[in-house]
Amino acid sequence: MLQNAVQTYQTNQVTTATPAELTLMLYNGALKFLKQARIGLQKKDYESANNYCLRVQDILKELMATLNDSYPISKQFFGMYEYMLRRLIEGNIRKDIHAIEEVEDLFTQFRDTWKEAMLLAKQQG
Repeated sequence: MLQNAVQTYQTNQVTTATPAELTLMLYNGALKFLKQARIGLQKKDYESANNYCLRVQDILKELMATLNDSYPISKQFFGMYEYMLRRLIEGNIRKDIHAIEEVEDLFTQFRDTWKEAMLLAKQQG
């Protein structure tokens, strides 16, 4: 019963979110999965680490696919996402915790900057 309520809440949260809020959710989800991947690598639970890395790969692919090409900065975002995806895959294959941490740091910077941009947009709008 409680699980159904949680799922309903999460579904409603996603379906009523603005594109900016959805992007923030993706950033936060990626950070959560990267932390789990890092823990998996530390514990030598490579299957778990791989599964979490695959989830982050899916998030990066979604972020890349939904970029709006009408803004010049989109090419820079795409390049960064592409780099992060490459480093994530390398880290997953090589069991390189430093590569995972690098991607985690980049996602943290993106998330924090995005949150700040959302606040500024709210204040101006």
